[in-house]
Amino acid sequence: TSQVAALAMESRSLYSGHFTPTALSSQSSLDGGGPHHPEDLVGNSTMSAMAPSGSSSGLLNEREVVRRAGREAISQFLDGHTCFSVLRASGKVVVFDTRIPIQLAFYALVEHDMQCAPLWDSGTRQFVGLLTVTDFIDVLRYYRRTKGDVSTLATRSISEILSDGNILGSVLVRHVPKCGKRDAAAAAQVAATSSHHRTFLSASSETTLKQACLLLHGHSLDFLPVILPDDMRCLATITYTNILEHLVTHFREQRRLFDDTVYDLGIGTYHDDVVTARASETLAEVLHTLHINGLSAMPVVDDAGKVVGVYSRSDITFLAAATDAEDAVSNLDLTLEVLMSQRRTDVTTPDALHTCTRAHTLQSIFEYFAQWKFNRLIVVDEQERVVGVVSARDLVAYFLEEMEQ
Repeated sequence: TSQVAALAMESRSLYSGHFTPTALSSQSSLDGGGPHHPEDLVGNSTMSAMAPSGSSSGLLNEREVVRRAGREAISQFLDGHTCFSVLRASGKVVVFDTRIPIQLAFYALVEHDMQCAPLWDSGTRQFVGLLTVTDFIDVLRYYRRTKGDVSTLATRSISEILSDGNILGSVLVRHVPKCGKRDAAAAAQVAATSSHHRTFLSASSETTLKQACLLLHGHSLDFLPVILPDDMRCLATITYTNILEHLVTHFREQRRLFDDTVYDLGIGTYHDDVVTARASETLAEVLHTLHINGLSAMPVVDDAGKVVGVYSRSDITFLAAATDAEDAVSNLDLTLEVLMSQRRTDVTTPDALHTCTRAHTLQSIFEYFAQWKFNRLIVVDEQERVVGVVSARDLVAYFLEEMEQ
């Protein structure tokens, strides 16, 4: 608890004069080692203003004015910062020539702790797409389903795999995620066959963060390469989480613009639209569900619907435990319960389980993100049953609403 308090006191608030470390919760996590809640870092004084009564049209109009002012403030911030400002002071970039074996490329991603890498075609001398950790996992799913010789992945090149119509037209087909009513229209405009393997979309170092967000959201991307236009060097790949991290670190606002709950604002996916997995399901079943729903992760629940974890498509636990490619394919038949017991449970990792409730304000979510840099929050009720999911993508999408209009 003292460590959490110290971290909170050192953090910089979204409001320069609003954060109150003295109001911290006495627990650093639920049940000692369970899921983390935003109220661990934000006190009751913040939560008291999060449920306006809305009893009159005047209050409703005032609330909408405040909401719009909040979106405009964030929009101006994003328009005033470039992609270059998001880049770390030091870092590394992995780029793959499309001629190298896909299995070698995957091991390189794992060794360098990278989620994706741009693909370079030496024939045309240009970037032609992206390769992600989940792409290799999906290729393994294809070989399992077709009972193909998985040992050939040691010699089949990236270009050969990505030109295989059977693979590209099945496990590597892009599906647009359901992101609640707010994104329904936008999702319908993105073709289900759109692919980061066929098209290389990027931003220059001078592209504004607003434009970068519109690219990510408009094309349903998870990663956006940042290119130095003078010599076509790839400086980094950025994500929604990177942009949110920059926002909560540098944005300052004295007005109370974010005291509505994320549920009232329609941020996230809720109720029947939420896709969950059971711990008893096999990895192959869960990966298929994630793929057809266009999801990067989903909550894992017990028989009572209580959340017990989160499983991400990029989780490579089953690969790390394998001795060879054949063993990795066999591990796809392991249950989530087995896999989740094998992986590390460091709560500082972006895909660790973090929870909130429908009563949490957007302000409190931002302050919590400033500490844990999560990819998503699982929204739960009083019995810890899953009722929704709020991702970094959802948070950014809320501020893009008026920009897209």
